[in-house]
Amino acid sequence: MEKAKVYFTKELTPESVVKMFKKLGKELPGKVAVKVHSGEEGNQNYLRPNFMKPMVEYVNGTIVECNTAYDGARNTTEKHKKLMESHEWSKYFNVDIMDGEGPDTVLEIPNGKVIKKNYVGKNLENYDSMLVLSHFKGHPMGGYGGALKQLSIGVASGKGKRYIHCTGQENASYEDMFRADQIKFLESMADSASSVVNYFKGNIAYINVMCNMSVDCDCCNVAEDPCMKDIGILASLDPVAIDQACIDLVKSSDDPGKDHLLQRINSKQGTHTIDAAVDLGIGTKEYELIEV
Repeated sequence: MEKAKVYFTKELTPESVVKMFKKLGKELPGKVAVKVHSGEEGNQNYLRPNFMKPMVEYVNGTIVECNTAYDGARNTTEKHKKLMESHEWSKYFNVDIMDGEGPDTVLEIPNGKVIKKNYVGKNLENYDSMLVLSHFKGHPMGGYGGALKQLSIGVASGKGKRYIHCTGQENASYEDMFRADQIKFLESMADSASSVVNYFKGNIAYINVMCNMSVDCDCCNVAEDPCMKDIGILASLDPVAIDQACIDLVKSSDDPGKDHLLQRINSKQGTHTIDAAVDLGIGTKEYELIEV
């Protein structure tokens, strides 16, 4: 497989997000789903909608999210819609909680390492293409959060999130989400990510924003403050390459705070998700970083 192109700028502005997308030379056809992280209530690190506004408007996209599998302000459609209003997503954009009404859409994963199907919000079927706008940071269970997490846990329905966390156990309990084998969980994330990539058949693009980098995810209502300085914005058509590039930029940083973030990633074996995604054929770790 030839090297993937990953475009990178240190300029962290809303306009730079659009500039990086344009570098991809990719037109997203039809109705465009823009996958973001809405940010748990109380979280201070999530990317705000006004930062995303020019990009979402450029592709005439609809903000899409799915409900969570844990208690909080996003585990029911009613609460999630209220949060989308309070976090001002609904102020600027059309918002679609894709699993707001059942039943889920089931995407088959015949070559899955751990799971053979993925439960996603049924409204995914309403979209022709997807822009994955990810905030790169740590994660208390996955080690890190980037494009692959957005594709997997992010697009999965509330039921689907639990199914991934519980490595394919049907009717698993809430507690089972925290008892699963770590490697199988990471491979389940790669499996589910692959199903979304394959669903859109190339009509998908990725932007990772490396700012507000805490060891904790935007799903934490009480998250640690960022532990290292901002790095920039990356864009690619390859979800594996863009996540690998982010990991490498953290490693090569001269910021001493990187040790804390890398400890979180390594303690959860987070890069195994990247390796599993390579095995599934949805991307490559070999990339060319093109600074803009």
